[in-house]
Amino acid sequence: MKRRTFITLLGGAAAAWPLAARAQQGERMRRIAVLMGLAETNPGTTHNVQELRLALNNLGWMEGRNLEVALRYAAGDPERARILARELVAAQPDLIVGHTTPVVAALEKATRTIPIIFVSIPDPVATGFVASLARPGGNITGFINYEFTMGAKWLEVLKQIAPGTRRVSLMLNPDTGSYYVEYLRSVESVALSSAVQATLAPVRNANEDVITALGREPGDGLIVLPSAPITVHVPQIVELAARYRLPAVYPFRTSTAQGGLLSYGVDLDDLFRRAAVYVDRVLKGDKPADLPVQAPTKFELVINRKTANALGLQIPDKLLALANEVIE
Repeated sequence: MKRRTFITLLGGAAAAWPLAARAQQGERMRRIAVLMGLAETNPGTTHNVQELRLALNNLGWMEGRNLEVALRYAAGDPERARILARELVAAQPDLIVGHTTPVVAALEKATRTIPIIFVSIPDPVATGFVASLARPGGNITGFINYEFTMGAKWLEVLKQIAPGTRRVSLMLNPDTGSYYVEYLRSVESVALSSAVQATLAPVRNANEDVITALGREPGDGLIVLPSAPITVHVPQIVELAARYRLPAVYPFRTSTAQGGLLSYGVDLDDLFRRAAVYVDRVLKGDKPADLPVQAPTKFELVINRKTANALGLQIPDKLLALANEVIE
């Protein structure tokens, strides 16, 4: 496909492809697209993209010299993800990086040939993105964000910081798949020994009624599951949890930075840095079908001391010692 055709297909507002970029003489210009699941204004999104670009740069892929990058943001909206996926696929880039399950679902529907590297997917086998973790078998591979055993860990840290917790609800978006059942099983595996009752709290937005009900009696706690449609509402969830004095644990550091009590989860920046390695390999000829899906290797525990104080919670010394960061 000629370059002029490529740019024309993107059309108008799609001209985020750097038009001024030109390959140096004798060096082939490669074009990739990045479709992020959250909004550009999300606190973690910009940093994730920066880490991806820096890692690509360190691997020899220089924007304006041998690489063009088109960025799009689905802003937690599955319909927007589908529109942007079709737009990017029509432009026929060499590869697409997709962030979050709704984005990858949209990309999978739009193309079965363009290589896709996903980042932050909980269960690519159950969603049908890959045949298996070891042998993906199609045009998609990438990096999962959590193992379902994390559910037990979230309950453990919640009980440590809020030992009076007797009931815990897992906040989830039911439209993003049934993976939450596995998290519930993980939570239940330790709930009985911790004298905690675990339930599901399905929501499609920052539903005040749900949080009001959870905060009605002492002893309630909340685990916010990883999901792009929920993550976009984290500021409201944090505010409501504070209003109703509901201790909550989140999967991402950005939630704690916005006032959440504590978070324990994967280092997303590290996943994007590792994704750059797969981008490099695919651009050099490797097939996604032959690149195994990778699990996270770096996790971070972040505690917001100000929020803990506001909830009247004493942070145990043992938990403080394990924290990667304490926000004062």
